[in-house]
Amino acid sequence: MTAPTREQVDAALATVQDPEIKRPITELGMVDTVEITEQGLVRLTVLLTVAGCPLKDTITRDVNGALMGVAGVTDVDLTLGVMTPEQRTGLRETLQGGQAQREIPFAQPGNLTKVFAIASGKGGVGKSSVTVNLAVAMAKQGLKVGLVDADVYGHSVPAMLGVADSRPTQVDDLIMPVPTASGVSVISIGMLKPRRDQVVAWRGPMLDRALVQMLSDVYWGDLDVLLLDLPPGTGDVAISLGQHLPGAEVLVVTTPQEAAAEVAERAGTMASMMHQRVVGVVENMSFLPCPHCEAEGTEHRLEIFGSGGGDRVAATLGQRFGYDVPVLGRIPIDISLREGGDVGKPIVEADPTAPAAMVLSAVADTLSGRGRGLAGMQLGLTPSSRF
Repeated sequence: MTAPTREQVDAALATVQDPEIKRPITELGMVDTVEITEQGLVRLTVLLTVAGCPLKDTITRDVNGALMGVAGVTDVDLTLGVMTPEQRTGLRETLQGGQAQREIPFAQPGNLTKVFAIASGKGGVGKSSVTVNLAVAMAKQGLKVGLVDADVYGHSVPAMLGVADSRPTQVDDLIMPVPTASGVSVISIGMLKPRRDQVVAWRGPMLDRALVQMLSDVYWGDLDVLLLDLPPGTGDVAISLGQHLPGAEVLVVTTPQEAAAEVAERAGTMASMMHQRVVGVVENMSFLPCPHCEAEGTEHRLEIFGSGGGDRVAATLGQRFGYDVPVLGRIPIDISLREGGDVGKPIVEADPTAPAAMVLSAVADTLSGRGRGLAGMQLGLTPSSRF
C-alpha cells in the first residue's frame, strides 16, 4: 500500500473544525507538526488553545477519524500540545480580523445575522423555555445559531441546554461561546461566575457592561441567527439592547391571563421606544388539552389561565405601532416541555411530535424565514442640509 501524501493529509485535517471556534484547525494554526512514514503512520501534534481544553476528546476523535479515512493511512499517532502565548495572540488577531479593538459585530453595517430578542413583561411566563426551544429548532434547520442569556439575574438557559456546569474557553481576553449537543452556541453570565450558587447583584452600569461583553468579547463567528433571552420587564438590559443593537427585532412572550397581557404590552412598547420592530407575540401556556377527552378521541381545551391574552397584546401593539403584530403561536401546557427544561433536553429535540414542540418549531420556521422589514425600525438617517 502506498503511503498518503502530505497534501492528502492536509486536506483531511482541513475538514476538522475546532468545536468551539467552528473553523478548521488548519486555518487556526492548531496543526503544529506532521510526519508521514513509509508504512502509512501519520504522526502529528495538534495545539490546543488552552491547557485543559474541555473539548480535547472531541478534537482527538475528529482528527483520528478524518485521517483514518485517507487512503494509505494505517495508523495515527496524535499528540496534543498547547499554544504558546505568542501563538494565542496570533489566533486572537486572526479571529478579530486584525481589528485592534473589539466591536459588536451584529451592530455593524452589512452584518447579515438576524437578531431576535425574546422579551416578556413579567417573569414566570416561560420566556426562557421559548427562547431555548426556538434556538434548537432553528439549529435543526441547519442554521448557525447563537444564544445570549441576557437574563442576568435569572440565567436559566445553560441548564435548559444541558451545559449548566460548562465554562467557556478563553483565548487571552477573547471568550469562546460554549457549544451544545444541539448545535447552538451559548454564553451566559452563569457560565462566567466562579460558582453556580453565586448571586449576581449588579446595577445599571454593570448590567450594560455585561451585555456588551457577551456581544463583543465573545467570538461568535458567522451566525445566521442570534437570540437573546432578555430579563422580564422594561429595565436596564432592555434599554441597553436598544442602544447597542438597534436593528434587533423583538418577540413578546405572554400567557393568556389579563395580568400577564397588560405587562407584556409594556415590554413591546419599550421595544418600539428603542426603535426596534416587534415581530410578533407568542402565547405560552395557552390551554391544557383535556387528557380524558383525548383518550376518547375528542378535543377539549381547559383554559386554566383564561384566554385571549396573546390576541390582546398583538392587537394593542399593532394599533400603537401602525403595523401588523401577529400572534405567531399558542403553546399548550405540556409536561414534556417542563421536563425537557429541567433535564437539559429541549422538547423540540427530545419529543418533536409533541403539540408544544410542533408549535415552537412552527414559530422558529416563521422567524427564520422572514425578511427584514423597515416598519418600526430606526434608519439612522440625518438630513445633511435644508432645502
